[in-house]
Amino acid sequence: MSTHQVTPQSLVEQGLHASVSDDCMVVVRDSTGANLRWANNTLTTNGVMHGMDVSVVSFVRGTGGVQVGTVSGSAASQAQVTDLVRAADEAARAASPAEDAAELVRDRVSPDWDDPPVPTDIHVYDVFAPALGEAFGRSSAADRVLYGFVSHEVTTTYLGSTTGLRLRHVQPTGHYGCTGKDAALTQSAWVGGATRDFTDVDALAMEAELEQRLAWGERRVDLPAGRYDTILPPSAVADLMIDAYWYAGARAAHEGQSVYSRRGGGTRLGERLAAPGVRLFSDPAHPGLECSPFAVTGSSDDDHSVFDNGLALDATDWIRDGELTSLVQTRQTAAMTDRPVTPYVDNLVLEVDGGSGDAMDLVRGTERGLLVTCLWYIREVDPQSLLLTGLTRDGVYLVEDGEITGLVNNFRWNESPVDLLRRFTHASATVPSFSREWGDDYFSRTATPAIRVPDFNMSSVSQAR
Repeated sequence: MSTHQVTPQSLVEQGLHASVSDDCMVVVRDSTGANLRWANNTLTTNGVMHGMDVSVVSFVRGTGGVQVGTVSGSAASQAQVTDLVRAADEAARAASPAEDAAELVRDRVSPDWDDPPVPTDIHVYDVFAPALGEAFGRSSAADRVLYGFVSHEVTTTYLGSTTGLRLRHVQPTGHYGCTGKDAALTQSAWVGGATRDFTDVDALAMEAELEQRLAWGERRVDLPAGRYDTILPPSAVADLMIDAYWYAGARAAHEGQSVYSRRGGGTRLGERLAAPGVRLFSDPAHPGLECSPFAVTGSSDDDHSVFDNGLALDATDWIRDGELTSLVQTRQTAAMTDRPVTPYVDNLVLEVDGGSGDAMDLVRGTERGLLVTCLWYIREVDPQSLLLTGLTRDGVYLVEDGEITGLVNNFRWNESPVDLLRRFTHASATVPSFSREWGDDYFSRTATPAIRVPDFNMSSVSQAR
């Protein structure tokens, strides 16, 4: 077959045909991306990229069980896919029996399987880019400088198997982030967000929000470490809730290694972990956060299983009305914990009954406290409590009598996102959000409220400026 006739579907079929194992799965991800970068109120780079990544999973049935080999790599030809398949077949023959072995999903076909990959290109910014140029002009006239980056990627995934899977999913993923600084570079502020297509991103509104935040910083106030009445906007809440989700694997909980482990053995499923009215959930069909409706992975770990590839994904409540109702379960861990199969879903939503307004409404109701706009460099300290540590960045503001009155120094903080869900006192409405820490590369589909925490632990003063 000539090069111009190679399609993702043909690579899948070639891989399945080339395998000499008992069963085989091939996952092809065709991705195109377009980006813009700017600094000092000037566009600096732009680019368009295309890539094809292939994962092959081979299954060999031995006397001791099913052996699995997994190999992934870039491939754009049938010969390259054949090389990956041979390596996966060889790895399967040399492997020990798989602990997560289960019957493979069979005979599911997407109606759009034969459709070509969906691309993106630089024209996704046809509306955004001219407005960004106008934002540069406004900032320059006011002696402010903008630095930032926008990215849009569309990945079309094709999952095929010798058991009759032919599944296709198109995933658009976009985000923007912009840092504004004063001319003397003595203070900075950041805004960012996620988008599917950039039709909902307003560059002038982005610049206006940065202008407002930099104006808040004209007065500076130094504060000591301590516990402060603290307002976290949706982006910061997304930072924390993603960690709460990523550490919600059933196996780690069952083995006593996480915040979701019950002391004395087992998991905390059924326990009240959060305040009444708190719902943390994932739904592949959630409006604006749509993601793959079927499980797909190129390799197994504690929270994913190649044997589950092709399983239909449904809406799953992780916490409902404050109670832990589900953990991330493969079929293996579901049998271990005697709970339903609830696989990982690639989005996350936090809702609070009665939440209304936005972060500024929470500010207006605060007598004295802090508005923390950015968290970063987040790391786990203690898995048993999911204690995290991190720093503030690009804007911590003093709130007095319902108004923002100055810029505060940065802090190192120590908090558990699970504990915050119990201790917060106020929440805004849930809106699409974007994690600055995790959204760029790992997890961009979130919707969260702003929350107010009466005793957020600013454990030490940070010298970062």
